[in-house]
Amino acid sequence: MQKSINSATFRKMVIAGATLLEENKKFVDSLNVFPVPDGDTGTNMSLTFKSAVTELNACLDNSFSAVADALAKGALRGARGNSGVILSQIIKGMTSVIGAVEDATITTKIFAKALNEGANIAYKAVTKPKEGTILTVIRCMAESATRIAKKESDFETFLKDVLNEGEAVLQQTPELLPVLKKAGVVDAGGRGLIVIFTGFYKVLVGEEEFDFNIEDLVSTVDKTKNNEFFINLDNLADIEFAYCTQYMISHMKKKTTESDIDKLREKLMEIGDSVVCVGDLALVKVHVHTNTPNIALGYALELGELIDIKIDNMVEQNRELKRQKTQNQENLKPLGMVAVAPGDGIANVFKDLMVDSIIEGGQTMNPSADDIAKAVDSVPAKEVFVFPNNKNIIFAAEQAKELTNKFIHVIPTKSVPEGISAALAFNPEGTVEDNIENMTSSKDNVKSASVTYAVRTTHVDGFDLTMGDIIGLDENAILAKGNLVNDTTINLIEKMITDDTVNITLFYGKEVNGDDAEALVSKLQEKYPNCDVTLIKGGQPVYYYLISLE
Repeated sequence: MQKSINSATFRKMVIAGATLLEENKKFVDSLNVFPVPDGDTGTNMSLTFKSAVTELNACLDNSFSAVADALAKGALRGARGNSGVILSQIIKGMTSVIGAVEDATITTKIFAKALNEGANIAYKAVTKPKEGTILTVIRCMAESATRIAKKESDFETFLKDVLNEGEAVLQQTPELLPVLKKAGVVDAGGRGLIVIFTGFYKVLVGEEEFDFNIEDLVSTVDKTKNNEFFINLDNLADIEFAYCTQYMISHMKKKTTESDIDKLREKLMEIGDSVVCVGDLALVKVHVHTNTPNIALGYALELGELIDIKIDNMVEQNRELKRQKTQNQENLKPLGMVAVAPGDGIANVFKDLMVDSIIEGGQTMNPSADDIAKAVDSVPAKEVFVFPNNKNIIFAAEQAKELTNKFIHVIPTKSVPEGISAALAFNPEGTVEDNIENMTSSKDNVKSASVTYAVRTTHVDGFDLTMGDIIGLDENAILAKGNLVNDTTINLIEKMITDDTVNITLFYGKEVNGDDAEALVSKLQEKYPNCDVTLIKGGQPVYYYLISLE
């Protein structure tokens, strides 16, 4: 049981949180819902936190007071964008408590107190706090930390429980903020905060070197759709204030006081919104959306010198995004294709057939409806044909229609050979109806088979099977069994071939040696001289061979 942590451990926790956020910043960025790209949440939070860590690494004093001071200064100096500034204020509040500790260690109760002060300072820094954001997440985590610390002194258990509370609150943010619900995402800043605290927790459980998967963090998968950037391009009137204005004030005039900083905040509120004005007489960080950036700068010059000035025209950004969207729509071709492929070699075949997007998947690795929808969305076409190539994926492909604005036409291919045959029948100049008819007819003219192994001892389709037996199947039943892959494959084809068969195609899997596959082709060519026998490296798992008979 770890009842307290020292400054060395706290340092490691901070560095781990920064590392974890850096590794997952693109994921956090993908949750952004602001009408224009006013900075990326994950990137801004990561850069802010990295600045704090840089200052921390330069601090040779290992006392809590020195460590806390370095973190606060580094975070404020590096803060960028609303999310970064809010994070810097959370750090400022937390470190004000931690830095005041005179003991060599801090307890769960002190950490809970630090979280509460972090939440308080962050709320005060934002002119009009909105619930459903990172502010809500830090406040609820702080409140739960106070409650949990009263009965839990073990740091590991305490922080895990606080994290769970934070995740639960994060999942509720779409219900608190309509724009999140519309976009189908949780709050990006809140997610970034949870990632940071997960880094803290990893250190406490001894996982300072770790490979992090964002899916491990989300306890309930698909509770929200973590879609790509959502941007409202339809209404320029949504942007009341055109200029995102950011700057720092340094080298204050002798007459400048702390109250002047508060007055500056009030003046900025009169000429814009999204106001953040934080700092002290050493350095002040300002962010405001306004139509008069010149006045925002003029107010600041009354206090001191301006550095790091950045002004973005958000209306122009919006116009450009709208122009790009319109251009992309105009450049869409009428029809496209998406196929599921269980191996690299099979994927290459579909690419050669001009299939636009390939989804890795198949038996034992079925893609989700969301995977399919995202693949469809990536295709520059107005209407998209989808080849599931597995009976267990067809339903998911149908469900994908609910997850995209594009028109999806699912061709119910149950095997890779059927999918390839359907893709061969595609006519980019034809109508949707003609293509569906031709693809369906083409896939129905293919016989599909496969060779794999029995995973348990049983009796099925008239065969007594022992685990490990090689088995050959058509689309409905087991037709052959044996001890050797090539012999079983020959036996399977013998039972399926007809006088009308002219083509035999074999896709060999990742477990099959190329020389063995070549030897099989030689035997089949000798056995069926009137057929063309083709061998392709499929690279699929589980199945030694996927077979097409036409």
